[in-house]
Amino acid sequence: MAETHVLFVEDDDVIREATQLALERDGFLVTAAPDGLTGLERFRADRPDIALLDVMVPGLDGVSLCRRIRDESTVPVIMLSARADSIDVVLGLEAGADDYVTKPFDGAVLVARIRAVLRRFGHASGPGGRGGEQPGAEEPEGGVLRFGDLEVDPEGMEVRKGGEQVALTPTEMRLLLEFSTAPGTVLSRDRLLERVWEYGWGGDTRVVDVHVQRLRGKIGQDRIETVRGFGYKLRG
Repeated sequence: MAETHVLFVEDDDVIREATQLALERDGFLVTAAPDGLTGLERFRADRPDIALLDVMVPGLDGVSLCRRIRDESTVPVIMLSARADSIDVVLGLEAGADDYVTKPFDGAVLVARIRAVLRRFGHASGPGGRGGEQPGAEEPEGGVLRFGDLEVDPEGMEVRKGGEQVALTPTEMRLLLEFSTAPGTVLSRDRLLERVWEYGWGGDTRVVDVHVQRLRGKIGQDRIETVRGFGYKLRG
């Protein structure tokens, strides 16, 4: 089985070297870069399976680097931030990151988050499958679910709006599949964290909120409704 190739962009020499060694001990192939511009060059040359980007790196900051990567690829991205309450976290998610980890981090936690993101990337099918016939959705031949002008194909991993294909990241696809298998049902942020991000503990709900906003921008602002104080639901 081929090694999972990780691009790790971090300007702190001690953190970069220690984390690289820890990841390599867990079986990952790691390409490390000390700044954003070098990271972009190595991303384009090596095409890694996942990118770990520190927010505060010189040359091209992590948020800008994430945005550049997302312009070219749907490869999963995890942001690393020293400040859990920083606006940098939200900016990174809005730029297209799939998740973030706060520094200082435990190596086992980082590896678990990497593997969870990679599972979403490699297996974007819905966590519970199609789950049978759902109210509010029309299901013609082929298992394609329809919500107005929105079509979701859980087997083909394709989404169309008004007949035009919509490009989603694997995390966005998992999120939409979670909604589409339970249209009209209010899904709490905690449930979405558990089912989409595989958090077995309380996580930062900003991850959910930002991804819902990104998904709305692609499938229609009114397609996912906010139920204040409870969560979100997909309009049938």
